[in-house]
Amino acid sequence: MQEVYDFLKKCQTYYLATVDGDQPRVRPFGTVNIFDGKLYIQTGKVKDVSKQMIANPKIEICAFNGQEWIRIQAVAVEDDRVEAKQSMLDNYPSLQSRYSATDTNTQVLYLKDAIATIATFTGEPKIIKF
Repeated sequence: MQEVYDFLKKCQTYYLATVDGDQPRVRPFGTVNIFDGKLYIQTGKVKDVSKQMIANPKIEICAFNGQEWIRIQAVAVEDDRVEAKQSMLDNYPSLQSRYSATDTNTQVLYLKDAIATIATFTGEPKIIKF
């Protein structure tokens, strides 16, 4: 899991795919955090992406660092604990002007049953499960 976290942090931006009815939706994200032994992402509950993950928690993340790419399929599980939200906000101080660990909008989700594949055009893919 640490390798997946490091990859996403190095990329800074990754792309999160959800399902909206029968339509895939992809958008850029940047938040990633390890808390309580799990890999977390963050959004706002008022956003469509939040509503999509609640309706269908199966997601996929993709990022490219210029030489390798990662694809992560997982189930996004909401964690409504203040401690989980605060940990994310502590690691992303720029979010603190828009989010609070105690508001009704901040949402953190951890990745469950995750399978990450790191690949290149020339080498064998590396599979990481967490």
